[in-house]
Amino acid sequence: MKKYRKLIIAAIIALVFIGTFVFLWQKSQPKEIVYNEFTPEMNEVKKTTIITGKIEPRNEVNVKPQISGIITELLKEPGDYVQAGEIIAKVKVIPDMAQLSSAESRVRLADLNLQQAKIDYEREKNLYDQKLVSADEYDKIAQQLKQAKEELLASEDALQVVRDGVSKSNAKASSTLIRSTISGVILDIPVKVGNSVILSNTFNDGTTIASVANMNDLIFRGNIDETEVGQLFNGMPMKITIGALQDLKFDASLEYISPKAVESNGANQFEIKAAVKLTEGGKIRSGYSANAEIVLAHVQKTLTIPESAIEFSGDSTFVYVITGKGAQKKYERRQVTTGLSDGVNIEIKKGLSTKDKVRGPEIITDDKKEE
Repeated sequence: MKKYRKLIIAAIIALVFIGTFVFLWQKSQPKEIVYNEFTPEMNEVKKTTIITGKIEPRNEVNVKPQISGIITELLKEPGDYVQAGEIIAKVKVIPDMAQLSSAESRVRLADLNLQQAKIDYEREKNLYDQKLVSADEYDKIAQQLKQAKEELLASEDALQVVRDGVSKSNAKASSTLIRSTISGVILDIPVKVGNSVILSNTFNDGTTIASVANMNDLIFRGNIDETEVGQLFNGMPMKITIGALQDLKFDASLEYISPKAVESNGANQFEIKAAVKLTEGGKIRSGYSANAEIVLAHVQKTLTIPESAIEFSGDSTFVYVITGKGAQKKYERRQVTTGLSDGVNIEIKKGLSTKDKVRGPEIITDDKKEE
């Protein structure tokens, strides 16, 4: 029994050795190289570029106060639609002490002048009634009295405006009522009740009460690389895709190309703007990120092959045309003239026909991947 057991073990070892040898021998043998094969086809080729940007209103207006003060009431919220002239907020005036003192002084002076003008008028009227002064002299004194009355009214109005922000004579146009200057949607109200606001002047832009824009007139704004900007022209159609809205798409028309480049990440880029054509029911918000697809060049019904079948050598391009079949299969290197490429397929202007078959890249098997 021991003798048979030794023979069985020896036979197993021999089989393992022979199997390993055969496996290594097979692995060492050169494998046949297999290539993809393509037949030229008539297709269309589009060269496109994708520009990243955002959607924004063409005109966005910042509504600012005409006086300095404190917000006492906000009548609108972001997202509300307002008509031009509609009240957005109310402001309580905090008067400037120097201006208040000056306005009060003006009222007192105007009152003194009026009292003197009344005395002069009464004196002149008595003389006129007695035929002691001419009508011309009398009219001048009467005119001075009228001017003194108007000056007092004007000074009182000015005092009310400085003190309260509104006067009796201009209550409808009160500067304490912040009104929208355009019709549109309120995008933002960056202030709260109780916030101090200041009017715009030479040294300050003033406090923004609200941002209002017409959301029916939107534009796409983005930047394009300097290598592609030369192929653009005004009126060029574009496709705008907004990823945040389940890839919602809109048509657009290019209307502005910046004459000056800006540097971005080490590359020169030019700003572009395109008018977005909204569809009915398409609700867009300001600031959405979007992609614009522009067709830079387009060729219809042209002979094409996959670009991976092209061999580039300097300024020349070649393909390998398949001749023969089976064991007689050969590859003939042939120069071709190429045209437009979309990154996948390339136009063949000269050198091939639909009857030819060309060699593509090598087919990578699992064995080669493991190697």
